[in-house]
Amino acid sequence: QVQLVESGGGLVQAGGSLRLSCAGSGRTFRTDTMGWFRQAPGKEREFVAAITGSGGRTYYADFMEGRFTISRDNSKNTVYLQMNSLKPADTAVYYCAADSMFPYNYRNYRYWGQGTQVSVSS
Repeated sequence: QVQLVESGGGLVQAGGSLRLSCAGSGRTFRTDTMGWFRQAPGKEREFVAAITGSGGRTYYADFMEGRFTISRDNSKNTVYLQMNSLKPADTAVYYCAADSMFPYNYRNYRYWGQGTQVSVSS
């Protein structure tokens, strides 16, 4: 069974940092583009960041303003999202996704994790 499991979410004060992890199992994702998306209550799921299989190319949403960094460790079948200078507007459920030809479009990803809650207090 193919699974993506996120971890690392939680409650943090504005200006703080969190590091999300997404561990894959059931198959290797080393050749797949992997991405992070987020969804706040009442809002549509939005793109956060993505990284190609080799890690050679990364994509970011404009709103992050250089605060987030995506990386991966293919030996661990894991992708990470380092989030710094967090703002209350970053509060959302963060989802990991894998296997897409179009990094920015959530509809094209084949595999999804269950999500991890990130809450940022002011």
